[in-house]
Amino acid sequence: MPKIKPIKALIILICIALIAALAWSYFKPKQKQPDYISSEVTHTDLEDSVLATGTLQAAQIVSVGAQVSGQVKKMYVKLGDEVQQGQLIAQIDSVPQQNEFKTAEANIKNQKAQLSIKIANLAKVEAEYNRQKNMFSQDATSRAEYEASLAAFKTAQADIAASNAQIEQSYLTLATTKEKLGYTSIVAPISGTVVAIVTEQGQTVNSNQTAPTIVKLAKLDTMTIKAQISEADVMRVQEGQKVYFTTLGDSENKRYATLRQIEPAPDSINNETKTTTTSSSTSNAIYYNALFDVPNPDGKLRIDMTAQVYIILAEAKNALTVPSAALQASNRPARRNNAASAAKATDDSNSRNKDKSGDAAAQRPKLLELTADEKALIEQKKASLAMVRVLNEQGEISRQQVLVGLNNRINAQILRGLKEGQKIVIADGSDGSNDAAKRRGGSVRI
Repeated sequence: MPKIKPIKALIILICIALIAALAWSYFKPKQKQPDYISSEVTHTDLEDSVLATGTLQAAQIVSVGAQVSGQVKKMYVKLGDEVQQGQLIAQIDSVPQQNEFKTAEANIKNQKAQLSIKIANLAKVEAEYNRQKNMFSQDATSRAEYEASLAAFKTAQADIAASNAQIEQSYLTLATTKEKLGYTSIVAPISGTVVAIVTEQGQTVNSNQTAPTIVKLAKLDTMTIKAQISEADVMRVQEGQKVYFTTLGDSENKRYATLRQIEPAPDSINNETKTTTTSSSTSNAIYYNALFDVPNPDGKLRIDMTAQVYIILAEAKNALTVPSAALQASNRPARRNNAASAAKATDDSNSRNKDKSGDAAAQRPKLLELTADEKALIEQKKASLAMVRVLNEQGEISRQQVLVGLNNRINAQILRGLKEGQKIVIADGSDGSNDAAKRRGGSVRI
């Protein structure tokens, strides 16, 4: 067997080594780049609000009823009509009331005629009394005749006084019957819109048992919204707070108002059958009504519409914001400025949480040096400290301490620590527990 020359063997070994190196470089496991869910720091309007469901009501609604019984002869309005105060709405059969009025007038005339007779009789008995009085002073008549004439005179005077009282009483009766006659003409007590016609033309109403309603009038130029606030939120709500709402048919249009009143008790207090202590009372949700008024010049708001109400607790315009999910608990206590302690806490945390980029040691977080005003905000619970992970253009992660202002659990206001345009990490893309963060609007995958 011929021997292989040493040079040729060396070439073969070199080729085998090159092929092995190429195969290793091609088939070796690739280092996987870290996958993050991130979002940019942006300026936006931010608010913290209490959400409630409300119902629209008219600022004033009046049930116009009948005070007399009878048939509704004529209706002068229809549903949706605008009426003015004093305008005729309906006419009830007035024949019985007219008869009562005429009877009262005739009774007064009869009593006045009787009074005239009594006045004439008084003049007669008065003359007789004066004659008997003169004669008695001259001993020309007996005491019995004198006293009889005096009694007749006083009786005639009493009859006239009684007749005057009867006539006065009859005038009161006449006024009452006239008022009842006026009740047959139903007029509008306020200016407003006819929102309901309860009694139709031709129906008979009976006012002896109940006060029958003919129509309902409402002032729709101003609407009152009654919003139901849960007992969990009612302690954060107070009169004078800014509020806005939308309706189901116009969800894009926000109508603003001011909270006018928070009722001290829920609607269930009006239920007389409710017991103070029941086994099921603790399982029932308790809601309190918050009231506010809103103008309705275009008439688009209607009674019993459903309103989605937002009571603004705090707001920030054009604030620097990040998603709340990006915030982590700060390693630096709010009231401690000891840099050594903060650094030690950070080192301990970094030793437990290695960066997924494969670095041997994570960078220390950048801590803020708080001013006196910022410390005061933290003391007043108007601000707090948190940590965020900042992602640079090279895909490197650094931890940054930030001062957080308003936080509505969706977005958070950054008072200091970040700049607009920076990217912050919301979650690790490989972490299956962060599905909610992955679905958050505005986030991008790096």
